[in-house]
Amino acid sequence: MRCLIVALALSLSAPAAALAQTPAPPLPSGQTETDAYTRYELLEPGTGAFHILYEVTATTPGATWYFNPIRKGSTASDEHVSDRATGQGLIFDQVSGADARGLGLEDADASVDYIRVRLARPVPTDGGGARILIEKTYTDARSYHLDGDELVFDRPLGIKRNAVVLPKGWALTECNYPSQVLQEADGRIKVSFRNIGPGEAPLVLRARKVGGALGSGPSSQAEKLDERAHQTRDIVYFLQPPETHAFRLYHDYTELRPGVDAYVNVVRTGSRASDPSALDLDTGRVLTAEKLKGEAIKGAHLDPKELPPITPETEVVVFRFPAVPQGGSTRLRMSETYVDPESYKLVGDELVFHRTFGRPANAVILPKGWLLTNSSVPARISRTADGLTRLDLDNPRLDEVDVTITARRER
Repeated sequence: MRCLIVALALSLSAPAAALAQTPAPPLPSGQTETDAYTRYELLEPGTGAFHILYEVTATTPGATWYFNPIRKGSTASDEHVSDRATGQGLIFDQVSGADARGLGLEDADASVDYIRVRLARPVPTDGGGARILIEKTYTDARSYHLDGDELVFDRPLGIKRNAVVLPKGWALTECNYPSQVLQEADGRIKVSFRNIGPGEAPLVLRARKVGGALGSGPSSQAEKLDERAHQTRDIVYFLQPPETHAFRLYHDYTELRPGVDAYVNVVRTGSRASDPSALDLDTGRVLTAEKLKGEAIKGAHLDPKELPPITPETEVVVFRFPAVPQGGSTRLRMSETYVDPESYKLVGDELVFHRTFGRPANAVILPKGWLLTNSSVPARISRTADGLTRLDLDNPRLDEVDVTITARRER
């Protein structure tokens, strides 16, 4: 096995060197992951080099290692890995595909190398994950090169959430994949997208040098501009029998602001919330939750910016957690049961679910014994492990989508 053990932000320490000699615990068969996002920062044109920041959550229950493949045709350098919950560096090494198989990654590609990361803690077994950030520089002149006086980035991207940042002083002239175009504070242009299709995004973009013509600093329209692909909120609805008007849901969210120790969920007008619960997905720790209404909200020592105008009917559910550390973040899962006769009901013998979705990733699971008949918004349709119909509705735009779903009882 070829090892290049690194304790990030530090030279190799004695404890890290000792860990390098310790056999890794066997992985469960295969490897699962979620929430992947890649940011490509194009370096000086002509070098073929781009810096990659890859965010991913390892979800194999009980796993203590994560394997990241080094793409064929690319030469990797300047690797750095950190735990996103704490911001602290992690120990990693580079292994061959054959070695990765021997270490438990049964589907490892023997023709590529892998970055093997020692996770800060075992992956929780109750739905949580280990969030990591892998930084590396790739050199790949086939993907990134000059064509006359234009730069070209031509690379199929299998990760579903991506951003490509042009070098400073270069203006975007062409992009073949529907994308947001956003200018960063230092003047660089960023191309960002959510790939909502089943395959790779065959991204090709071109740019030309314009020097300082693009300027820098925040846009006059900054409050209307947010990178949708990097947003971290998603939600899953579990519809109960429609006669009850009830649906169980959970929504996941990553809190990035240092010192924040509470999440406030405002109950929509017309809905009733019950059975709140919450989980720290980084640790598997169960969190406290409380329902507050009217005047009780004002005495709860909550950030006023997180609250709507308070009336006697205003209702919120508050989830409290350890304060986010400097340089770290916290991934939360909040669960509740809602009753909303207007949003979810029977009309004759037809199940009707109507709701506006503001998050990038939304899913609806029909109750047992019901067959999908209509979805007003394009969705991916699948079956859950217990045979229920699931609709995944991705919204790459910043506005809300108005969704109507209907179903008929199976006979």
